Amino acid sequence: MANGMGSLYIGASGLQNSQNALNTTANNLANVETKGYVRQQVLFADRDYVTFDRKASISNQQAGLGLQIADVVHTRNYFLDQYYRTENGRQGFYEASSEATSEVQTMFQELEGEQFQEVLEEFWVSFEELSKRPDEEVSQNLVIQKATLFLERSQSIYDNLKSYQQKLNLKINETIDRINKLGHTIQDLNQEILRIESGGVETAMTLRDERDNALDELSSLAKVEFKENVDGTVRVKLENVEFLDEVHVYEIMGITDPVTGFVNPIWPQLSDLGREQYTPMFDFSEDISPMLDTDIGQLKGWILARGDKVATYRDITGLTKEQYEDTTGMTVVKNAQAELDQMVHELVTGINDILSPTKTVSFRGMDGVLYNNVKVWDEEKGAVGKDGEKPGRELFVRKGCERYKEVLGADNNIYYVYNEEDPVDTAKMYTLKSLEINPDLLEQESGLPHLMKNGEPAQAMADALVALWDEKRQTINPSNTDPCTFKDYYKRMILDIAATGSVYEGMAESLRSEVESIDNNRQQVFGVSADEELQNMIKYQNAYNASSRFINVISEMLEHLVTRL
Repeated sequence: MANGMGSLYIGASGLQNSQNALNTTANNLANVETKGYVRQQVLFADRDYVTFDRKASISNQQAGLGLQIADVVHTRNYFLDQYYRTENGRQGFYEASSEATSEVQTMFQELEGEQFQEVLEEFWVSFEELSKRPDEEVSQNLVIQKATLFLERSQSIYDNLKSYQQKLNLKINETIDRINKLGHTIQDLNQEILRIESGGVETAMTLRDERDNALDELSSLAKVEFKENVDGTVRVKLENVEFLDEVHVYEIMGITDPVTGFVNPIWPQLSDLGREQYTPMFDFSEDISPMLDTDIGQLKGWILARGDKVATYRDITGLTKEQYEDTTGMTVVKNAQAELDQMVHELVTGINDILSPTKTVSFRGMDGVLYNNVKVWDEEKGAVGKDGEKPGRELFVRKGCERYKEVLGADNNIYYVYNEEDPVDTAKMYTLKSLEINPDLLEQESGLPHLMKNGEPAQAMADALVALWDEKRQTINPSNTDPCTFKDYYKRMILDIAATGSVYEGMAESLRSEVESIDNNRQQVFGVSADEELQNMIKYQNAYNASSRFINVISEMLEHLVTRL
């Protein structure tokens, strides 16, 4: 009789645990499409056995007490997670770089419905027309019109590049905030998980899933290293620096450059903020390489694409190949600005030097100042406009600086001394930041130099302007030192941008496939398979029915015994 009643408890345990297993399976099925959900797997185990010590027996007799759920497994593969998060961050870096390169290409290839290449060609054609009849106002007007269009389009692209830098700057600022927010989210989840699991009874599965999702997102933004402690909490490093421990979240701080307005992330706990001595989050002195794991994270990709300032031709000119590749050459937008500005600078100064040529002389001024080896307007080779005004006007002017200053020499001759470019003051440089078409020529196009000292048309000057376009006087950058013409410069520049974009896009696409493959492997470990869960549901349902029938049989047996006795 006692064994019969005990058997009811065995059947009841089968009913209860089969029901719990069905509930777990139903929860898995309900979360088939839930991102980051880890399937829960039920493991059964025997309950304790009751042992009867009978000396006459050959061996002890035991009676079972049924079964119980030993554990609900919540399994992840640490190595797959680390591998996924590393490659996910690498994919984020190259996608950010590819996106920036694509934006730069779009700005050059199509602007207001007309390719920049066509504007450049039309500007060259205007000088060909001028060379046919230098003294015709129609030809002079055409040059000024096409020069205006060329400068407007160049400055428009340059301004668009600056605007895109500001957009990237906004993304960088938002990403810094998002990283900090994810850090606090992980820290809060750490505390909740610790509170729930400290009793050693329950596993905070849903909270762990949320924390893993946060770590996955964080890995796309920056280089992540993580380690789970024995108490269930995780420690996180970003860019090899402690970001989150059991107690603190060491937030990233964005420092705004007072000159450029660009935001740069720093580690405040490693910096001396009072002395403005900052420890940057990223060390850009290291080469960007998969071998060094320095090509990880969208944040780093956007900072590299944006650059540290708005560039001019000075950011290319005079640099060695190593200097260029470690600075301007690393950033897509800044490099495009510098190369465009360099092309415009060389073309503008080349045209101005032909329209208003100079020579080097030494003289003493009337005030006693010695001018040694200075450039002055070369009146013998130079030309003037129809109004005869001296010196000959330049086509492109600097907004903050005249081309010449008039100096009276001790010999009573007037010298027009050339104002050299100032590498520190952009207002005194022939750069897109400060260029404009000569206002005098916009008012009267006949003021364009076209008449020699003897009153004859300046045919040699007009021919030199045409020949300028075919001179191999430029190199794109210190890494591409083959001399090229102005016509070829733009093509090479676009090809270089396209080649860089192709590399970034190829890497991003390859990593996209790799990340998907790794994630598929992770899903095989913790993902929910609807077919498998349905099989489990049928299995547990049958087990439930079997336990029910078992109880019915025991109940009928007990009833039979009670009624018969």
